[in-house]
Amino acid sequence: MDDTDQRLIAALRRDGRASLSDLALVLGLSRATVRARMERLVTRGEISGFTVLTRADVTASPVRGLMMLGIEGRGTDRIVARLMGLASVQAVHSTNGKWDLIAELGARTLAELDDTLSQIRRIEGVTTSETSLMLTTRRPGAKP
Repeated sequence: MDDTDQRLIAALRRDGRASLSDLALVLGLSRATVRARMERLVTRGEISGFTVLTRADVTASPVRGLMMLGIEGRGTDRIVARLMGLASVQAVHSTNGKWDLIAELGARTLAELDDTLSQIRRIEGVTTSETSLMLTTRRPGAKP
């Protein structure tokens, strides 16, 4: 992936609905070149899809957090399966460093989030945790 491909991806992150003409203008390329580059990026797997973020996606779980988890022994797969069964768990990431897993959480209320945190802390094999609430999220191209 060269600098132009990276600029194209950055432009798409700012506005995933931008037309080929608009992208060509911003990047200083022809429409045909932009289309060919996008097709190549998709074919090579650099772009794995396009999506839409709706108001409901943002408001359904207004209380969001990241819970870092320390796991005892070899129970990670079992714990991930349990986490994925909880409604407030939106994603689970493996990581390196101090923490073994990071769970992305989303809830309608603080009380619901607190209940989820309690459920996770009671899972056998979870030895320690630390949770941070996400207050503001900024995305490329999103209006402030």
